[in-house]
Amino acid sequence: MSTVIVVTPLIIAHWPAITAAVTAAIATMGFAVARDAAAELRGHTQTKTKEEIEVDNAEILADAAGREEAIVVQREGIRATFTRDARGTLRVCMEGTGLSKADLRRLGQDLIDRVTQQYVYNRVVTELKAQKMTIVSEEVAEDRTVKVRVRSW
Repeated sequence: MSTVIVVTPLIIAHWPAITAAVTAAIATMGFAVARDAAAELRGHTQTKTKEEIEVDNAEILADAAGREEAIVVQREGIRATFTRDARGTLRVCMEGTGLSKADLRRLGQDLIDRVTQQYVYNRVVTELKAQKMTIVSEEVAEDRTVKVRVRSW
């Protein structure tokens, strides 16, 4: 008997889980974590183009209420800053030179999609293991759709 489950991404997590998903996803797009994110945020005042995107269906649970969090990643003059504000809203601020706001929004949305997919994949695998299910196979299609086959005992 087979069952197909379609997972709708809803991110409700603590900041460390989001940081792990960002770190896992950025490598697939050629980004790297900035060495000193806080210094990068303070020291980077001149920006040619900037676009801020609020991540839908995402809430970062307050590990420390009111504390802002940030992780900065960069690639070839493009900087993406993932932040959690005091209310727990996840945002991505894209900055770069030589790109339009539409280009930055498109790149930012692709980055958000990959982070969301990585987060959901990790949650699904963790839950499957917690339910004592065995992963039989995994397949990633060209469109980045992930198919996971499991066996329940």
